[in-house]
Amino acid sequence: MDYENYDPSFPDQPVADLYIPVWASLPAFGSKPAFIWVEDGSPSARSVLTYSQLNESVESISSHLLVPLVRSDTVVILCPPGLQLIELIFGCQRAGLSCIPICPPNPSFNDQSYHHFVRVLSQTKPKAAIATCDYIASVQRYTFSVSSTSTDDNKLVKLLQQLRWISTSDLKEKNKSSSSSYNGCSTNEVYLIQYTSGATGIPKPVIVTAGSAVHNVRVARKAYDLHPNSVIVSWLPQYHDCGLQFLLLTIISGATCILTSPAAFLSRPRLWLELITEFKGTCTPVPSFTLPLVVKRGGVGNALTRFLNLWSLRNLILINEPIYKSSVEEFVNMFKPFGLNPSCISPSYGLAENCTFVSTAWSKNKNNNFAYFPSYNKLLPIAKLNSQNDHQDDEEEEDMEILVVNEDSHEPVSDGTEGEIWVSSPSNCSGYLGHPSLTREIFQARLNNSVRRCFVRTGDRGIIKGEERYLYVTGRCSDVIKLKNGEEIHPHYIETAAYKSCPKFLRGGCLAALEISNTITIVAEMQRSEKDSEALKKICERIKKGVMEEERVEVGLVVLVKSGDLPKTTSGKIQRWAAKNKLIGAKMSVVMEAVFNNNTGDNVRLSPFAGENKIKEKEGRRIIGFGSLSDTVTRPSLHSHL
Repeated sequence: MDYENYDPSFPDQPVADLYIPVWASLPAFGSKPAFIWVEDGSPSARSVLTYSQLNESVESISSHLLVPLVRSDTVVILCPPGLQLIELIFGCQRAGLSCIPICPPNPSFNDQSYHHFVRVLSQTKPKAAIATCDYIASVQRYTFSVSSTSTDDNKLVKLLQQLRWISTSDLKEKNKSSSSSYNGCSTNEVYLIQYTSGATGIPKPVIVTAGSAVHNVRVARKAYDLHPNSVIVSWLPQYHDCGLQFLLLTIISGATCILTSPAAFLSRPRLWLELITEFKGTCTPVPSFTLPLVVKRGGVGNALTRFLNLWSLRNLILINEPIYKSSVEEFVNMFKPFGLNPSCISPSYGLAENCTFVSTAWSKNKNNNFAYFPSYNKLLPIAKLNSQNDHQDDEEEEDMEILVVNEDSHEPVSDGTEGEIWVSSPSNCSGYLGHPSLTREIFQARLNNSVRRCFVRTGDRGIIKGEERYLYVTGRCSDVIKLKNGEEIHPHYIETAAYKSCPKFLRGGCLAALEISNTITIVAEMQRSEKDSEALKKICERIKKGVMEEERVEVGLVVLVKSGDLPKTTSGKIQRWAAKNKLIGAKMSVVMEAVFNNNTGDNVRLSPFAGENKIKEKEGRRIIGFGSLSDTVTRPSLHSHL
């Protein structure tokens, strides 16, 4: 279907929710699917939500919410991913409420998943929680049965009892009354509190106004050239960041979005390709680890492969920097025979503090795509910055300024010098809820001796290279490892080299390079259980050798752990800070440790594996003084039998 009256700049609205009634009122859009939910890939497990249905549902939900609540109240949405979650997010915005969508923790609250829930309730102080009837009943059973002797449980119970619980079934009742005037969130009002991923520290609540959110998705719409003929395919978590942004991006573009859950994708990665094929997807955002995962587990080569057809893709958006050129090339080479056009590769950059989207190196200009992308230190660029001589025509691009700045002096660095990436834009969020000093430091940064616009400090390292000024994200400021020779290295280079040394035994994307007491430590997840000590020893030695050959970095300790042991964010990023704490606290399911002396002249000492499990440089109970790979000291973990 062609939408001949559509203009990319129409109908620009001050907030995202206002696009819904505009589309719903157009004859060509009323029955057009806005979202299609695919449960597991089977035709019978699909649900469709048209623009007209979405508008009616959002209007009904908003009117019901304003009975127990008032504008500007905060609500937490505890619903599984799906169409209902989308309706609730937009319903809250139309009611003028601030919402916090989070993945509902198990209502038994008997595992670690509820700690983030407690953090959310304590920091945001919501007036109400929206959940299904069954979930609410389970929470009520928990509050009645919990032991009064547990301090942690008492705190959780108190927080749960303070909430007004609203059932999703009550919100679904039809409401015939509708207001002719819009009373939802205005541009300067908070419509969302989204938590940071937790990649570099405990997740923090970011305040997002309706105006900054719609500005951000309009910039993204223009960058990716999205329109009503676009078909977006996404399995990302819908609760925050890119997964949530693409819900808004679908609406302001008048597009159709095909959705499934992260669990469905991880269970069967091929599902992603099948959805692109079936629905002729034109745009799909994925974390960069998706490509090697699909290459490995995508089922290419079986009888069903011939049914894949990726010719329709215009934007394969890669997020979760850093983005390695080699993994993209491997994916492109594998799926080129199935219609994949290399020009669709769209390396991109974003962060929660800027609503999500910041930039992409892709453009519809045929000379600015993957075939022409340069690389720097194995990485692809995530933006092409304009030189001062370039003239910009687009208002959204004019007010998005990206600089690379010296972290200490707060002065811009020259091209070719690594520094911290700073971003200034109307998409900048308002700050961290309840963290005024950190808000000033991160959201109100200014260049030295300058009183002009404020910048958001991203905490990411970047470098600008070449005459065309391509920007590369090289890593995170807080993760940089300082070597004994004074040089610095980003841990992802060490992790990549370690994985390449034993790809048949280690899980890709499940390694963490850490610095503990001046010792380079690698924690790596095993693909499968292995009890042969000699085999484990060889894996450790190959990791050390591979890192030395690839990066010229001496590894002092290798720790092999069970699958799933390394902490990750919801989007698949390794939480190195949490991995370090977990290792030091002896909470890893360790299979084998290998300690190396590296002939540095300094003894490396390992404390007994009971309690702290720390590497020490002072005198300890056990001294390892061996210098070669053949003299490596290895031992199965004392915890491996637990």
